[in-house]
This record gives sequence, structure tokens and C-alpha cells, in this order.
Amino acid sequence: MSELTTVARPYAKAAFDFAVEAKALDSWVDQLTFAAEVAKDDTVKGYLSGGTSVELAQTLFLNVCGEQVDSQGQNFLKLLAENERLLVLPQILEQFLALKAEFEQEVTVDVTSAVDVTAEQKTTLSAALEKRLARKVKLNCFVDAGIVSGLIIKAGDMVIDGSIKGKLSRLATTLQS
Repeated sequence: MSELTTVARPYAKAAFDFAVEAKALDSWVDQLTFAAEVAKDDTVKGYLSGGTSVELAQTLFLNVCGEQVDSQGQNFLKLLAENERLLVLPQILEQFLALKAEFEQEVTVDVTSAVDVTAEQKTTLSAALEKRLARKVKLNCFVDAGIVSGLIIKAGDMVIDGSIKGKLSRLATTLQS
């Protein structure tokens, strides 16, 4: 999987740089999302990995994508087809979205709680996290009754475990030492 990420990175960076220059980030996200879904399709995947010629791969992909992809997007797909990289589109999309989030100084934060988080709590938590992380925060809230009470907050490499389950686990570890 890391090999695919390495292969996808320069394509994602090139597409991202072009999208920023053209002021078309959202358009490129839509196009890459659609093309990545096409690349994930089992039929298309089988066709492309079966030794299809570059011309046939281009034709297939451009016909399937149709009007969902503009002329610059079509050129990008042609380039990927020429380099036999169409199957890497899902990883290119992933890298592109990471570059977009970094550019827009946005971070996605996963919040796990024992019960549903209210809208007021989301607003308060989002404001506190924006202040701490110095970025726009997008919350993804999950419910896991197993944590008993409190929150587990994950933002990239940072994890804040304020759950009762986590505190009990840390206490048990301390007592066993």
C-alpha cells in the first residue's frame, strides 16, 4: 500500500498545484472523486489490469467519465493512462484531499463519546480545538458505550483520551508497576 502512496504522490501534487493555480479545488475534488470511484469498480479494474493498451484504457476511462470530467481532467486521465496509473486514482484522491486540507488549514477530528454529543457541545468542542490546533476543525462524532464516559479525541497523530475506560486502564497500569 505504501508503494501506491509513493506512486500517487507526484500525480496528486501536480493536480493540486494545477487546481490551486486555476482556483478550481472543489471542481478537481469532484472530478477526482468520480474518477477514483470508476477506478475502484471491479469491471473497470479487471479491464485495466488485463493488459489493455493505452489507447483502449484512455477511451474506456474517458467514455465512462463522460461529462463528469472537464478538459483538464481528461488530460490528467490521459496522462495517467499513458503511464499505466489509472488504478492508482483512489490513492491520488486521498493525497489530493490531504494537500487540500493542509492548504486550507483544516483538520478532521474524530470524537468518540459514550453518548451522542449535542450541537452545543460540538460547537464548544470545535471552538476549543480550533484554538488549540490553530486550524479549522471538522468534527466526526462517533458513539461507543464501551468507553463508559468522557471523550476520546483523535486529530492526526494527537490523541486525547479523557474517557473513564482510558483513565481506569492507565490507573491499572500504574498500580501494576
